[in-house]
Order: sequence, then C-alpha cells, then structure tokens
Amino acid sequence: MSPGPPHSPLIACNLLPLDFITCDDIIDLKGNLTAKQERGFGCVRFGGQRYQDVETTSVNCSALDGIECHGDRTFIKHGIPCIRYTNHYFLTALLYSILLGLAGIDRFCLGHAGAGIGKLLTLGGVGIWWLIDIIFLVTGQLMPEDGSNWIPYV
Repeated sequence: MSPGPPHSPLIACNLLPLDFITCDDIIDLKGNLTAKQERGFGCVRFGGQRYQDVETTSVNCSALDGIECHGDRTFIKHGIPCIRYTNHYFLTALLYSILLGLAGIDRFCLGHAGAGIGKLLTLGGVGIWWLIDIIFLVTGQLMPEDGSNWIPYV
C-alpha cells in the first residue's frame, strides 16, 4: 500500500504503531501444525528463549477510533510474535529456586506440581535436584509449565 496521497500528512493505517491499533487475540492451535498450514495463521506453540525460537503469526487489526490514517482501517498485521505472559517472573523463580528449592516451591510456582512433590519428599533430591534446577533456570531449560514467557521487567 502506498504511504498516502501526495502532500498528505496521513500514513497508511497498516503502518500505524501498535499504540494506535487494536488487534484480535492470537489463535492458539495447541501444537496442530496441520491447522496452521490450512489456515495460514495462528500459533502452534508459544514462547521461546531466543528471538529466533519465537514463532510469528498474522492477526486482524484495526485503527483506534479518532486516529486518522489513509486506506482500510481494518487490515491484517503480519509478524506478531507468539508470546504469552502468565505472571511468571524469572528473578522470582530464581530466588524461589535458590531459597526454597529444597522444598520444591520453585516447581510448584512454575506449575510443575508433580516435580514439586518429588522435590519436597526427597528434599530436593538430597540437594542434587535443587542444584540442577538452579542451573536449568539460568540456562533457560526450566520454564513455566504452560509454555508462557517470563514477564519482562520494564
């Protein structure tokens, strides 16, 4: 789409920053790659430790009321990251793991209830499981059970 009529201060609606648009929720395909291939959009999985690991999708968006722009006010926005946040902070999880990891509190807070019970009953695997979980947290191998990302500190 062109940037707008010549000598116009308006930009194309699909080029508006995220602060000036509202978008539909990202569709969770729950691991169904075939559904994504058929639809052409949606998230097979959420999250990832590195930028390259995060899947992207397309969603329907529209310009907010009161925002003037050129072109269709409703459009498809491409390259939306498949990221979901559910109240998990990395620093909190790390502190729980260091201070209360022998009792499995870190695993309970991340949603790994079975592993939390196992750590509780074995006192963190006699300290070995406790140490391994701290290493796994720092290296990004231990994440929340629901597949969500860590909430960034801003």
